[in-house]
Amino acid sequence: MRTVTVGTRGSTLALSQTRWVVERLKEQWPETEFRIQTITTKGDKNRASLQSMAKAGDKGFWIKEIQDALLAKSIDIAVHSLKDLPTEQTEGLDIASIPKRADARDVLVGAEGFKSLADLPQGARIGTSSVRRRAFLKAFRPDLQVIPVRGNIETRMAAVASDDYDAVILAGAGLIRTDQRHRADEFVSTDILLPAPGQGALALEVRADDDLIAEVAYAINDAVTDDRITAEREFLAGLGAGCLAPVGAFATVKGDLLTLEGWVGAVDGSEVIKATTSGDASECADLGAELAEDMLSQGAQRLIEMAKED
Repeated sequence: MRTVTVGTRGSTLALSQTRWVVERLKEQWPETEFRIQTITTKGDKNRASLQSMAKAGDKGFWIKEIQDALLAKSIDIAVHSLKDLPTEQTEGLDIASIPKRADARDVLVGAEGFKSLADLPQGARIGTSSVRRRAFLKAFRPDLQVIPVRGNIETRMAAVASDDYDAVILAGAGLIRTDQRHRADEFVSTDILLPAPGQGALALEVRADDDLIAEVAYAINDAVTDDRITAEREFLAGLGAGCLAPVGAFATVKGDLLTLEGWVGAVDGSEVIKATTSGDASECADLGAELAEDMLSQGAQRLIEMAKED
């Protein structure tokens, strides 16, 4: 029996989504044995320094050690939250599969009596360390106090029980994959919070020269999700924006028509540039690149540079 080793971070969310991946792979390859190996990344060790690492240009704080294990052949498949992957492909590695995407929306988890953004009183304290969420929340409701909150899902939700926060904002996919969808008080409309490019999707990464493992991983690729993610990531790449920029992108597909919406905001919420494009889903990469050009022509670069200085 062939054994395939799947590498992942050791957080509750990472393990939950990797177990989901392994279950899907087993359905396609019942004669193959899959084992999960957890790997500690720089981000796991230095959560307090994530922002400074990102500003210094370190893009791999959630993935580098996992990719190193993949290149060293300690593991065969790496499972990543796709939004953690830089748009530049690591030499010697390929994304072999993007499984069906979970709900890409952000969710609100509120203190008692606060079940939606509309419920929050003037000056409410809302927790998030995402510059994207901060920018778009402030654009929607300038009165909100957006306060940093760090840690894993459990830590951030626990913050709501303290006196420091009236609500926190999280990725809905994280709650869904850890069987905690019931904890979400509101799935926030994409008209208010456009998701991060790739949010809610997973990536199965393999060695570029390992065709056999690539075939194993590709068995659970979802073509529609693949097109949507390609458009969103090409948009992000075209902007030249890093993970600290307030950038949202969300693609939808109906039939053969792909529609991509992109936002770039000022960190303080004082300005948000928005644009949309549509076209044949087979041209998803071109659509993403073209939307980035459109946004840059509207002044998006200025907002991106402002975020880097913040």
